[in-house]
Formats: sequence, C-alpha cells, structure tokens
Amino acid sequence: MPRDIGVAKTVVPMVMRRMRPPLIVLMSAYAIAVVGLTLVPGQDGQGDPWRTDFFHAFYVITYTAPTIGFGEIPYEFTAAQRMWVTFSIYLTVLAWLYAVGTIISLMQDTAFRAAIQRGRLHRAVRQIGEPFYLICGYGDTGSLLVRALTERRRRVVVIDQAQSAIENLELRDLTVYVPGFQLDAEIPENLLTAGVKQRWCAGVVAVTNSDHANLKIALTSKLQSPRVTMVARADSEEATANIASFGTDAVFNAYDSFAERLCLAIRRPDMHRIQDWLTGIPTTSLPERPQPPEGTWIICGFERLGRAVHRMLRQQGIHTVIVDPTGESDSCPPDAIPGKGTEAQTLRQAGIYSASALLAGTSDDADNLSIVMTARQLNDTIFIVAQENELSSKPLFRAAGVDLAVEPSYILASRILSLLNAPLLEDFLERARGESEEWQAALVQRIRAIAGRTIPETWTLRISAIRCSAVIEALEEGMEVTMKGLVHHPRDRERRLDCIPLLLSRKGEVTLLPPEDTQLARGDRILFCGTDRALGLMRIPLHHIENLRYMLTGESKGEGIIWRFLTQRQKAGRGLPNPRP
Repeated sequence: MPRDIGVAKTVVPMVMRRMRPPLIVLMSAYAIAVVGLTLVPGQDGQGDPWRTDFFHAFYVITYTAPTIGFGEIPYEFTAAQRMWVTFSIYLTVLAWLYAVGTIISLMQDTAFRAAIQRGRLHRAVRQIGEPFYLICGYGDTGSLLVRALTERRRRVVVIDQAQSAIENLELRDLTVYVPGFQLDAEIPENLLTAGVKQRWCAGVVAVTNSDHANLKIALTSKLQSPRVTMVARADSEEATANIASFGTDAVFNAYDSFAERLCLAIRRPDMHRIQDWLTGIPTTSLPERPQPPEGTWIICGFERLGRAVHRMLRQQGIHTVIVDPTGESDSCPPDAIPGKGTEAQTLRQAGIYSASALLAGTSDDADNLSIVMTARQLNDTIFIVAQENELSSKPLFRAAGVDLAVEPSYILASRILSLLNAPLLEDFLERARGESEEWQAALVQRIRAIAGRTIPETWTLRISAIRCSAVIEALEEGMEVTMKGLVHHPRDRERRLDCIPLLLSRKGEVTLLPPEDTQLARGDRILFCGTDRALGLMRIPLHHIENLRYMLTGESKGEGIIWRFLTQRQKAGRGLPNPRP
C-alpha cells in the first residue's frame, strides 16, 4: 500500500487546523496573565518593593489557571497582585473552556472520526503479513463468510457503511481477529485504505445489499489491482451482466442459483445432492432435502425469486401459476392471478387443491409465513418452498413445516466460499452434470461414506515446490509419485484417508475421479473433498520426503542424526559389541 495514503489521512493536520484558534486564545491568555503578574508591584519579606520574575510568574499561573491550587510564592502577594491573579484565573479558565469545548466538538465531528477510522484501518492492514480477504458488506452473507473463513484460520478485513454492522462484528466470538471499520466501500479511496493494492490481499468480496455498490467495488478493485480475485453479488440479471462485463472473476445471483438447483433437484436428484454437499459451508449438518415434485407449481410473489424460478421451471416444461398483487403488470404473465397468496380465496383460484408445490417468494417474511400457513390448511400434502429474507426468521420457517427453505444469504456464502477454497469446484460440477445417473449415484454414496453427518471440506492442491516440496523432491529423484501417496494414512499406508480426489487438471486436460495409480507431475492441480482431519494428515507426506517414500514404497529411511550415525556404523561393520561367550 502506498505510504502517502496513510500520511494523507493522518488526523494530525486536521487536529492542528481545528485547534489553531483555541490554542492561540489559550497562549494569549497565559501570556497576558504572566506578563501582567511580572508588572504588578509587590513586597518581599522585609516590606521592600519587589516584582515577580518571569519564572515565578509562569509557575504561579501554571498551577493557578487550571484551578489545581493556589499559593503565594516566593512572598505573600499584595492586594494588587491578588486582584491580578483573580483576573488571570477567570481569563485562563474561560480560555480552557473554549479549548476543551473545541476538542469535544472535534471528537464528535464525522470527518474527524472517519479520518481516525482510516488511520486505524491503514495500520491494521499494514500489519497483516499473510494472505487476507477484504469483505465489503457485513450483512447475513458477509457474517456467514467471515465465520467460515476464520474457522479455517484465514485472515479477513471487513468494511461496512453501517456502524451497527461493525458493532455486531466486534461482538462475534471468532477464532481469528478480524479488523472491521465503518467505511463506504463505494469510495475508491476507502478501498485503497482497506488494502486492495496491498501485496497480501488475495481477494475482494462485494456482498452489500446494493447492486450499484457491488458494481462500484468490483470496478475499483479490477482497475486498481487486476491480479486480485474479485467476487461480487448481484440481485438482477442486468447487474450480473454489468458486473461481469469488465473481467470480474465471479458474479453470483442467489435467486438464479436456487432456481437452477431446484430444477436440478427435480430432474437429477443425485447431482443436486453432489452440488448441495460440495458447495455447502463445511462443518454444518449434511442436508438430506426432500425431492421437489414435477407437477403444477404455484408461485406467490413475482419478484426476484419468483421470476427466476418461473423462468427455469418453464424451460423444463413444468406448468406454473403466478399469484402477485400487481396482476398483469410488472412483467407478470397475462394469466397471473392478482393477490398476495395470503388469502384462501386467492389460493383456491390458483388451484391449490390440485397443485403439487407452492413457492412463497415475496420479500416479506411475514407474508411468506402467512402464505405457508394458509396453504397448509387448504392442502396438507402440498410441497412448500419459502424464501427466508432474514436469518433471524429461520426458527419461524422451521416451525411452520416448510419442506424447502430458500436462504439467499446461505446460497451466496456457500458458493463464494467454495470458489475461494476450491477454484476447480465449478469446473468439476459442470463436467459432473454430463455424467450418467449411475455415476452420480455412486459418487453420492462415496461422499456420504466419508462425510458422515457433516458437509465435507473441499480444497485444491497444486503440485509445486512451495505447497508440495516433498513431491517435487521425489520427482526430481526420479520416483514415480502416484495419487496413492496422498490419499492414504501417513502412518498406515494400507488405510485410506476420508477424502476423494474429484478432479485432476493437467495442462488443460481434466480427469474426473482420478484413480490411485495416477502418476502426478509438476504443475498438476487436484480437487479433493473430505474431512478436515484428512486435510491435516495429507499435509504430512507433502512436505516430508521420507514419509512420502514410505507411502509409495513401504520403505522408511531415517533422516535423524542418531539414525544416520547408527546406519553408518552398521555399514562399516562396527555395530553394537557382541555379547561375551
């Protein structure tokens, strides 16, 4: 980060500029009081005329002006001196009140507090010596991302325009310290202060509630630091296309993503489970969601979610009925039924008794809950999908018996997290959709077997000197390094780790589910899924050549000083002494 940013935003010039008048008044008051006291005649201990020198005058005024105390030194004051000191007290106290009042008003000044925030943020970012992610926006999505990243010991910096969001961040019990500051991320200068050009900035994530703000953040990040991974949220098709037009690495629309997954769950349930599990937030419960039906769908609320689901269902040839207060306006289909869907009459008109599923997709959680309760009373077997606009409403939707909850913040956080943790995951999912249903069903069983009841971790491994030093050393020695050396237990080569190699990428060629005998080469990138313990154990052979040799050949050659000493003595025929006959 350029040093001039921190210098330009220091609070010292602002303090000096605002405090110049009160300082002048204060110094003038002290000067008048000190000079006046030296001019007023007094008497010494013998009654002879005497005048206070500058040192004693300054000393007396110093402890008298702030009302710390009073003492007549070095001799008792005359009436004229006492009168002048009294005048000096009132004069300097008023000057101090003016100065203190200016300091208080300065501390409450918005520009001054913003300058302090920028200075603190600049120092906090400058002290980070490892890769970090800049999260712009600390709402539901941002809080889920911060929690998931810090649980993996990733460094994060958060900026948000709302002070309440920063206060909420400070109250969270996170495993890693996360500096958070109230700054407007739309201002390019604030992004620079937050470290977008800092050498350790690994990515910028724009997840504010404004498409315009996310667009501005993405544009600034790509112009100021093209190397940084830029991920943004968008709530409309226009915003998605606009943000993606200038090279943004990924743009996610929660409503389009859910609509795609919904159709995938209807047509290819096993592939939906694979995508749902691999893109979920690790360490959370492994979801077993019910399969949505293919019959008629009633969509209550033709808003962002309703439009996306309607479009995707129609593409799959599934009949839909729209219920919306705007009726035929606002781009609704001509056969849309006017109403909210909270009324029983409206749902009867939409065909609630013969419908297979209902979507409550308004932007109001109270309306969605009302739609769910009314639909359950009319048709207790209907499959219900409901949108949760706020995470705080989750217990209410769970109590209402919703079959499938739409959590936009969770969908966004999981997709962004999967991209940051495993860049190859999107490529794998795209290719896996083209595989047979039998292939997908078999992979579902493998993932369930290793994951247990929690969503597995996903990570990408690159065969390089930094990340896999032992593998590179073995390849340079001419050894054949296979996948088996990575996916088996480092202390028991016959026991397999709870992980699955999902994809191998080598020079543009991709292999799905590479077998154990696959030989590795420098530059390979491998996508894994598995438990956190498997990830930790896999790191051992990556950086210890003797452990890797044991994994590949079953042989172990010690590297320690004592082991090498004993081996050399044995080779020289000078082993341990033989016992006496």
